[in-house]
Amino acid sequence: MVVIARLRELLSSCCPWSEPTSPTKPTSSTMSPTAAAAGDDQTVITTITHRTVEVSPGMRLHVAEAGPAGAPTVLLLHGFPELWYTWRHQMRALAAAGYRAVAPDLRGYGGSDAPAAGDDAGQYAALHVVGDLVALLDALGEKKVFVAAHDWGALTAWSLCLFRPDRVRAFVALSVAYAPRSAARRPVDGLRALFGDEYYICRIQEPGAVEAEFARLGTELVLRKFFSYRTPAPLFIPKSGWGSPDDEVPLPSWVTEEDIKYYTSEFERTGFTGGLNYYRALNKTWELTSPWTAAQINVPVKFIIGDLDLTYHTPGAQDFIHKGGFKKFVPLLDDVVIMKDVGHFINEEKPKEVSEHIISFIKKFN
Repeated sequence: MVVIARLRELLSSCCPWSEPTSPTKPTSSTMSPTAAAAGDDQTVITTITHRTVEVSPGMRLHVAEAGPAGAPTVLLLHGFPELWYTWRHQMRALAAAGYRAVAPDLRGYGGSDAPAAGDDAGQYAALHVVGDLVALLDALGEKKVFVAAHDWGALTAWSLCLFRPDRVRAFVALSVAYAPRSAARRPVDGLRALFGDEYYICRIQEPGAVEAEFARLGTELVLRKFFSYRTPAPLFIPKSGWGSPDDEVPLPSWVTEEDIKYYTSEFERTGFTGGLNYYRALNKTWELTSPWTAAQINVPVKFIIGDLDLTYHTPGAQDFIHKGGFKKFVPLLDDVVIMKDVGHFINEEKPKEVSEHIISFIKKFN
């Protein structure tokens, strides 16, 4: 989960299917059959294949793919604490609609490599992560793709659109609006001034501290807490503890026991550090991207967010989205969709509706 949208500018002025086989190093022979595409009346069996792609020396990404070879490609980028698996519903819907869906585990997640972070988590700064994606597109033989992305994936995709708009045909952003860079203050410093030290992004900054808290609670409980969070307000992880290991947190209706088992098995194998390093690299990304201060995004965009999403209730976010700021910095913004009674994990909570939104938008550019 990530709450960055609008904050940079604000702070400048104030302050069921079969469980996929996904081994540690997936290969192109790994295949997962899925059930019917969302919204289809007839059962359509979609095969999801898995392989590892080397995007740079020492950096390999696990990639899940579905849909016909040679079809228009849709790059699907996940957030935290997610994996390629967050797009399972959209992958089969896109494949059924004639698209090639490509969903990597981002660096630090799942079957992808997790480089050592260093003191400033610089290996997880936006320039490196976007570099992975550009190299992935090259390896796939794709000059230009559609992109759909959620949470940290959306933040990364905004950077892809900013740095390499020549590689993006159109972009569907979920949950996280574009945050134009402000020169006034480093983002983590601004978040700490606005929300305090126990705000979850601030708590994550100290390497090892949140990992220890998550270990105390247990991987599955941590995931249940994140996935069930539907409070339209900031998320805090108190230093006194984020609850008890004995807490009982029911799964939301859109997460099955099979789903939580898969997520848990992957994060128990890899730990959470890779994903947490994206938060720790926020200030480093800010330092490296000064040439793009107040830059526009010049890619066609559709934005979708739930009205219960904590990012939608960040101070100033709704004014930015609805009163001209968003359109100013994203002049090709085509549509803004606010989904009622929907939380942060929108593509999993409302898979059919989100799939339809993605497909209807990208069809305009076929």
